[in-house]
Amino acid sequence: MKKICVITTISKTMDWFICDSTRNLSNNGYDVTLICNMEDGFAERNEYAKCISIPMKRGIHVSDIFTTVSCLVSLFKKEKFDIVQYTTPNAAFYASIASFIAKVPIRLYSQWGIRYMGMMGMKRKIFKLVEKITCFLSTDIREVSQLNREIAIKEGLCKSNKISVIGKGGTIGIELDKCDLTQKENWKYEIKNKYHIPQNNYVFGYLGRINKDKGINELITAFKELLEEYSDIHLVLVGMFDESNPISAELYDWAKQSKNVTFTGNVPSSDVYKYLAGFNVLTHPTYREGFGKVLQEAMGMELPIITTNVPGPCEVVEKDISGILVDPYNSLQLKNAMKYVKNNPEKSELMAKNARIQAEKNYDRRIMLKNILLDMDKLNERNKLPNGRKQ
Repeated sequence: MKKICVITTISKTMDWFICDSTRNLSNNGYDVTLICNMEDGFAERNEYAKCISIPMKRGIHVSDIFTTVSCLVSLFKKEKFDIVQYTTPNAAFYASIASFIAKVPIRLYSQWGIRYMGMMGMKRKIFKLVEKITCFLSTDIREVSQLNREIAIKEGLCKSNKISVIGKGGTIGIELDKCDLTQKENWKYEIKNKYHIPQNNYVFGYLGRINKDKGINELITAFKELLEEYSDIHLVLVGMFDESNPISAELYDWAKQSKNVTFTGNVPSSDVYKYLAGFNVLTHPTYREGFGKVLQEAMGMELPIITTNVPGPCEVVEKDISGILVDPYNSLQLKNAMKYVKNNPEKSELMAKNARIQAEKNYDRRIMLKNILLDMDKLNERNKLPNGRKQ
């Protein structure tokens, strides 16, 4: 059997973006090993794979470089994997070094966005260096979108013949069969009732990590100003707080005290579509993004979208067709877009229907899983050739 090892930092990333594809690989002749910092129950949910928990913290830590890399080198030499695939900045950095040292034939970097693009100063330089090292040590890179691919090449992270995009882009697509539009109104009622949101309120929703780089400061600022004009609006923020990149303490304190703002915390991945159904519009004012899985999920639930005109989101959302694009860091543009979708229900409904059509055409998970499998098979076949990429 073809042996593949897939590595991320935390198991939530594995659950949300990888496990469906590795399960499909397992069903098609691959011997799969999953490595991450695993939560309880992860291994039981993924019995098709060998699961190994290695403690890793988010962000690059000097102590982890030596301990984690050493552990991975020993494992890679023992298991003799055909492919080691890695994503998320720190796990990818450690795994690229270890798989290079262990001479793994195919070292595949799933570059789901370029993290340092939202940074400045010395921090940007350090994380760009980390990206360059990871890309250099990888035999192959799969970028999340075409524009991000162009940026990676322009930034000198890698040569064009090493990096490509699978299908239309993204990670594993979305489960359209679970976007049950017949249940949308029932789910909307359920979510509003659960959080004591008046049923007639217009809900601006966000789903993802609660941090600065996702544009949450601008979102709260825009909503706060809108609340001065409208009393029948609500902001729902779904996701975990990212303490490594916190939002403004002042804005957070205001939002926590406002009866018109709800923080739900993390929710099970199985409930994502229910929460999206509770929104009137998805507001996603990120500074940087990979391809935006949540944007695709919102499309599946037939929602209009407000997001930023940055690589990834602007490739998923068609401007003024399936959503509205605003500049990052711009709370005024964001407020005006939020005001527009609320005051123009017919246009919003048209964008929502266009979004669903686009999701059906491009982002159905079955299409993406097939493309990932074909890509893996091609990598394995290339590795068997005498002129396969040199190590």
